[in-house]
Amino acid sequence: MSTPGTRTVLVLLDSAGTELRSPVLELITVGRSLGRVEAVALEAPSVDVLAQLGAYGVALVRQAEPSSGGEVVTGDALHLTPVVAEVLAAATRASDADAVLLTSSFPNKEAAARLAFLTEAGLVVDASALTDGGTHLVADKRVFAGSWDVRSEIVTDPAVLTLRANSVVPQPAEVAVATEVGALRLELSPAATAARVVSRTVDESAGAGRPALGEAAIVVAGGRGTNGDFGPVTELADALGAAVGATRDAVYEGWHDQFVGQTGVTVAPRLYIGAGISGAPHHRGGMQASQVIVAVNNDPECPLFEISDFAVVGDLADVLPQAAEVLREHRASQG
Repeated sequence: MSTPGTRTVLVLLDSAGTELRSPVLELITVGRSLGRVEAVALEAPSVDVLAQLGAYGVALVRQAEPSSGGEVVTGDALHLTPVVAEVLAAATRASDADAVLLTSSFPNKEAAARLAFLTEAGLVVDASALTDGGTHLVADKRVFAGSWDVRSEIVTDPAVLTLRANSVVPQPAEVAVATEVGALRLELSPAATAARVVSRTVDESAGAGRPALGEAAIVVAGGRGTNGDFGPVTELADALGAAVGATRDAVYEGWHDQFVGQTGVTVAPRLYIGAGISGAPHHRGGMQASQVIVAVNNDPECPLFEISDFAVVGDLADVLPQAAEVLREHRASQG
């Protein structure tokens, strides 16, 4: 059993071929607080990714080279959740890892569950924090639509976790290192290769230049109060570099394509701005874990005001463009 500060933590790189996104850098930051971090890549890391990993103190990347029946598995088949799980299981054995961390995307949650089964590991999904309790790792998470905070001690070795975006602020290591890439060769089981990729659709709903809704640090969302005009919402989102979301009703009306809620996308950004949103329980269940909540509504009795840190009573068509203009002016004044 490893002692605090000496653990080996594996981090799955979601986009090793391009550039590491903030949620993955958060995982590395958390992992580094526990000990030594190794990365696992499903594809060859790009030069930019290797530079990022070096800056964040990751000295080794295990690049998966799985095969089935003597043939190397490539392309979309590499990202099937049973394949990812067996790759991570092999990496866990190779590095004798104490913990495996993944971002909290839906495919990663499934892969994490499969990995926990393969390695007989304890599993925590959607953790908001991970600390070393001395004997075991301890994970925090919010449950029941963000109304309860729970703490779980993971008594198995290894521990498998998916960590919600915006749980920590990514921090480079004090000293950069040279990152090496090592081959991780394994033969996949028939169960892992039983599934086949029939078709694949890339979701472009985040919009050009905008972060994905589920992992954005800032979210601006609109509801029925927009009356179908999301122009002020997107204008403020562009000024903030934020993702755009909506309520379920707004999506059903065809005004937007992604809704925040218990049965939609669950978000926990550092800043959430809800414009023209009443604050129905379904919507609140998907966003009330946000760190700072701002509500804009012309109804002073708006239920969303009850959980807001800052409330603005006014017409969103006036308030949001003014806020966007002030932000643009401030940015321009900063050079």
